[in-house]
Amino acid sequence: MVYESMLLFGVVFISTLIFSTVLEQRHALYLRHALESWLFVILGLYFIWFWNRSGQTLAMKTWRIRLTRADGAPVNAWRALLRFLLSWLWFLPGLALAWALGAKGWMLIWIPSVNVLVWAALIYADPQRQFVHDRLAGTRIVDLNPPKKKQ
Repeated sequence: MVYESMLLFGVVFISTLIFSTVLEQRHALYLRHALESWLFVILGLYFIWFWNRSGQTLAMKTWRIRLTRADGAPVNAWRALLRFLLSWLWFLPGLALAWALGAKGWMLIWIPSVNVLVWAALIYADPQRQFVHDRLAGTRIVDLNPPKKKQ
């Protein structure tokens, strides 16, 4: 996720530059929600494009992992869209809870962080060690590295 985030920085930067230039955004709060929606769409297109074409984003190619359907077939655009939307469950429940509780200061970090940790820990509840969003979307991450031979 960290490596993917580093690569996405460039995508988000260029997308924000285009948005700000075209709409003459002179202040960060001007059209803020429109910019957030724009970036959500851009990120969705990025992931859906790569998952639908090769099953791998640039970071996934580096780590030699691929996204497939649960049965091993390639992922189509609709399934990639579903996985993208479900993957936001890593963050949105924690952010929504922090907002609902009126969290301030460190609680704005702790509540979403606990959400991420709980979501990640749910992998141990799955017999095949798949994330919940993959299970719900009918996808899985496949390791492309050959198994190491026992000596």
